[in-house]
Amino acid sequence: MDYATVAHKCCCGCGLEVVTPLSPTDWKLTYDGVAVSLHPSVGNWSFPCRSHYWIDKGTVRWAGDWTQEQVNAGRAHDRRTKDRFFSEKTVSAAGQPSGAPPTTEGMGWWSRFKKWLSGD
Repeated sequence: MDYATVAHKCCCGCGLEVVTPLSPTDWKLTYDGVAVSLHPSVGNWSFPCRSHYWIDKGTVRWAGDWTQEQVNAGRAHDRRTKDRFFSEKTVSAAGQPSGAPPTTEGMGWWSRFKKWLSGD
């Protein structure tokens, strides 16, 4: 949680490492007490394998390949989502954008995680 990322070996077996950042505009990791899920899908478009899959309750669910046009449209959508999310942040009373990373010095990982989830 310190780095808010998930790393795993590509599910196709090519051996490349996949890193997915966790954030309100990127991937979300859920753990139900038994297995993990990662949402949305993982599209390894820059890898030679071009694998595309979901990790759903510990199970890999394969998805189809995308054309380069679909990849470009998906990337443009992701950029617009990030731009919209971060531009909607308001300035706090202290004059610091509310989207600025919270101060977590001296906090345990669970407290930092709850603070991150609440957006404080």
